[in-house]
Amino acid sequence: MRVLGVDPGLTRCGLGVVDVAASRQATLLGVGVVGSSHELSLEARLLVIAEAVDQWLDAFKPDVLAIERVFAQTNLSTVMGVAQVSGVVMVAAARRGIPVAMHTPSEVKAAVTGNGRADKAHVTAMVTRLLRLDEPPRPADAADALALAIAHAWRSGASFASGSQSTTAAQQLWREAERKSKVTKNKEAPGATWH
Repeated sequence: MRVLGVDPGLTRCGLGVVDVAASRQATLLGVGVVGSSHELSLEARLLVIAEAVDQWLDAFKPDVLAIERVFAQTNLSTVMGVAQVSGVVMVAAARRGIPVAMHTPSEVKAAVTGNGRADKAHVTAMVTRLLRLDEPPRPADAADALALAIAHAWRSGASFASGSQSTTAAQQLWREAERKSKVTKNKEAPGATWH
């Protein structure tokens, strides 16, 4: 499965593409961050991001796009920017018939680290290890995009059967986090966001 992970942000939008085999081994294909200047108008900033996402979708042709789910924060302007970028990204995928999956930060953290409250450093370290990289992807937005892609592939993979002997501890914790998120829908802990 090829997944494009997107960590949406108006100033920095993280993009990461991985191929994940049935064995759950993930391989890095591309990673980067698209930036837009505060000096540009909102529509111009969204256009910069939209054009970059179009290029990534056309170049990598992912099977699915995984994006961070937007939820309420104390900083309304940040939420609005993330929501606007998310909309642009989802439309770009929809135009190509690419399915979109949304995941909360705690779900992604649980999938890749085994801890839904892991910090950015732990997420980056695990992404580096899972992708067998010589150095961590930088900045953190890039690592977060890769974490989204890996988490989605693990969740969707055919070999990811709950309770199977091949399921890793991190994946078992993912299932638990997913189950809890359905019970406590839309209740994120303060400070859980990656922005």
